[in-house]
Amino acid sequence: MEDKETINNQIQIELPEDIAQGTYSNLAIIAHSSSEFVIDFVRILPGLPKAKVQSRIILTPEHAKRLLFALNDNIKRFESQSGTISVDNSEGFLPPINGAIGEA
Repeated sequence: MEDKETINNQIQIELPEDIAQGTYSNLAIIAHSSSEFVIDFVRILPGLPKAKVQSRIILTPEHAKRLLFALNDNIKRFESQSGTISVDNSEGFLPPINGAIGEA
């Protein structure tokens, strides 16, 4: 039998089906104040003049730093298994959105 402290420190996380499908984003816009970080996840599509925010997450500064550490750790593990992620940052933070436009 587990002791009471171990049981009390566990968190059960529920993942509803509609959220489990995920939402695609290829751009994150980050803003902050003295008390919070706001991350807007955006989907940019080629040939469209507008991009829509798909999701907004608001974090405390402490949690934003924990997220930074967790992302860094996961990227290191990913790269050790799959190779270096190549990012051309010469054009700033926007993902490349130019490319072939199909016609019907």
